[in-house]
Amino acid sequence: MAGEFNNPEVVQEEVDILLIGGGMACCGAAYEIVRWAEAAKAATGVDLKIKLVDKAAMDRSGAVAQGLSAINTYIGPEQDPADYARMVSNDLMGITRDDLAYDLGRCVDESVHLFEEWGLPIWKTDADGVRHDGAQGMTPLKDGGKPVRSGKWQIMINGESYKWIVAEAAKKSLGMDRIQERVFIVHLMNDKNDKTRIAGAAGFSTRENKIYVYKAKAILLAAGGCVNIFRPRSVGEGTGRAWYPVWNAGSTYSMAAEAGAELTMMENRFVPARFKDGYGPVGAWFLLFKSQATNAFGEAYMAKNKDMLNDYPPYGQAAVPASCLRNHLMLKEMKEGRGPIWMDTVTALGKLRDTLTPKEVKHLEAEAWEDFLDMCVGQCGIWVGENVEPEKKNSELMPTEPYLLGSHSGCCGIWTSGPTDVGAPTTEEYGDVPAHLPSGWNWGYRGMTTVKGLFTAGDGVGASGHKFSSGSHAEGRLAAKAMVKYCLDNKDLKVEFDESIESIAEAIWKPVRNYLEFKDYTTAIDVNPNYITPKMLQFRLQKIMDEYVAGVATYYITNEHMLNVAADKLDMLKEDAQKMRAKDLHELLRAWENYHRILTAEAHMRHIMFRQESRYPGFYYRADKNFVDEENWHCFVNSIYDKTTHKWTCFKRKHVDLVDKSKLFKPAAH
Repeated sequence: MAGEFNNPEVVQEEVDILLIGGGMACCGAAYEIVRWAEAAKAATGVDLKIKLVDKAAMDRSGAVAQGLSAINTYIGPEQDPADYARMVSNDLMGITRDDLAYDLGRCVDESVHLFEEWGLPIWKTDADGVRHDGAQGMTPLKDGGKPVRSGKWQIMINGESYKWIVAEAAKKSLGMDRIQERVFIVHLMNDKNDKTRIAGAAGFSTRENKIYVYKAKAILLAAGGCVNIFRPRSVGEGTGRAWYPVWNAGSTYSMAAEAGAELTMMENRFVPARFKDGYGPVGAWFLLFKSQATNAFGEAYMAKNKDMLNDYPPYGQAAVPASCLRNHLMLKEMKEGRGPIWMDTVTALGKLRDTLTPKEVKHLEAEAWEDFLDMCVGQCGIWVGENVEPEKKNSELMPTEPYLLGSHSGCCGIWTSGPTDVGAPTTEEYGDVPAHLPSGWNWGYRGMTTVKGLFTAGDGVGASGHKFSSGSHAEGRLAAKAMVKYCLDNKDLKVEFDESIESIAEAIWKPVRNYLEFKDYTTAIDVNPNYITPKMLQFRLQKIMDEYVAGVATYYITNEHMLNVAADKLDMLKEDAQKMRAKDLHELLRAWENYHRILTAEAHMRHIMFRQESRYPGFYYRADKNFVDEENWHCFVNSIYDKTTHKWTCFKRKHVDLVDKSKLFKPAAH
């Protein structure tokens, strides 16, 4: 093993473009960037040096690691990008960037067509309306093949190897000599001569005693969303089980914030309703199998409580109410003692049997299991362990703990530059936007943050959720093209770090130093007054967020006083985090994930505190501001972080509709 635990080897490398992450966004960028880099070399002679660095291994990295049973964003010929932008806006209570959603909507299908070309089996419907799974092979989508839709935007796939297929294409395009796996990037550096420009990134190997320091002109930061800042519902043997991948530690948001990038909508979170204990997906059950959710008495609570939607015009009047409002109706049943909540699989499968042949019924039951085998094997384990056959016994639903993400049904993330051709605003109406930040929604390069040269995609792009896997891949491709242009426009740029290599290395290795200095103070290394283990620090973070920042412990309720308590406790936690220990490289990884989670959690808390309303009822409630205030808060809440003073500055940016939303809604009942 290179280096020693107490004296790691420091490896330095200089590149033009650095891709951080191995999920769908970076796979899209890795696939796309080569064609533009080669074209640039042919046209200008500039030979760009490109590197991708992944914390894990690309084959099973990111949110799609375990597989998927559906691609959730496919426009197809039936809809258009404006329809997609409308859907995104409605599901996120009206505050999204239409420019980003529209731009993605006109690009995403090409990524899906590539997936099929690379070997992903996509379900099709034949001329007689009969469904065929992807293994049987039919006319490709790009040639007019009709996908099996489980919803307006979703298409069914045989997706256990989805990520493997996409990663293979990325690796073949970029080349393994330009890919470095098992290196966790934990820190970004700014340019010494221009603090608003990125200069590089640093991290460490999770397998060897090595610290890696990269100098780069352009960086794509696409390291996923954030999980496990709230205490999970699963405890005991299920501790740590979550719906979104547990290795998403908020690294995208925290590193961007420390580099000076503007964040947006960090108050937004996603609280999905999932099968209890196993966190199994429900989309196919609702959309493909037409199952209903009921309370303990068999009542369909969405119909029973539909008048509650009139409290939230116009979003409650949409044909498909926002995800948070569907949770809102479920929580009423739970809080008033009409739980548990059931997914009525028995009735759904029974009705389908009335119209299907015995052979089709058998295939349908196989699909019910495959839905989990494709993407959440743990749920199959729950079903087997509890003797659940979905055609004979219903399964319990439960809203999960909150997650922070920008690619699924959430829109927190980083304020990024959008396209220039869709009429996005270029000026600001609010006067409290810090003067050094750009005005409007585009400032030169698609996907670039407010830090020059720092780009993002997927979960990193805020105010534009519902990208999912295909959209994240497409967004990575858009960023790749823009990064090549940025490097060509700045081909003579020479960046310098605003920190020394020695100080960077010492900061990265601090948890190890804490352990080595004090490990002999006690006979049991896990019990020591001089340091705290990463596991125990994470428990403290989760307890604070769960009890004071609207977690499951309070039915997602908070108020100003609870948030102030959380702020004090997070300040103390940040101090104690400097005493985290790392007895091995795995604990060093866990320690740095905690650093990232704490800063992400603080951003979330600060944004909820700043926004004086409950914009997402069902995801969180400000009990002291328990309403949606369209007059004063129909706006983006954004923030910047000062890594020197450790202070947050929150402010508003004006929201503008670029596509007509009126056809989404019917008149309010009251």
